[in-house]
Amino acid sequence: QVQLAESGGGLVQAGGSLRLSCAASGRTFSVYAVNWFRQGPGNEREFLASISWIGDNLYYVESVKGRFFVSRDNAKNSVYLQMTSLKPEDTAVYYCAASIAFKNSVRRSDEMDYWGKGTLVTVSS
Repeated sequence: QVQLAESGGGLVQAGGSLRLSCAASGRTFSVYAVNWFRQGPGNEREFLASISWIGDNLYYVESVKGRFFVSRDNAKNSVYLQMTSLKPEDTAVYYCAASIAFKNSVRRSDEMDYWGKGTLVTVSS
């Protein structure tokens, strides 16, 4: 079992930065790939990025490539999403999710094995 908890959300002005954390419990966390999703108001949940269990493989969707950066520290059972140049349309609840496999492609929500409860990011204009 893996339990995930996001933190670091909040209110930020457009153009600003924010770092989200995904803390995991469970001895097997380090073998899972971790994925970030978000769900904005009135929108479906959207996949953003993935990091492999070692951290040597990364995948980003085009809309966040060059602005969002994922990293992980398995010694701390944590994964991070550094978000820069934030825009009002980035306003959403952000989720981390663990999957046993890393894929170098867009992931579906139903491919995930574990989910956090999300953290709200609000970007003001």
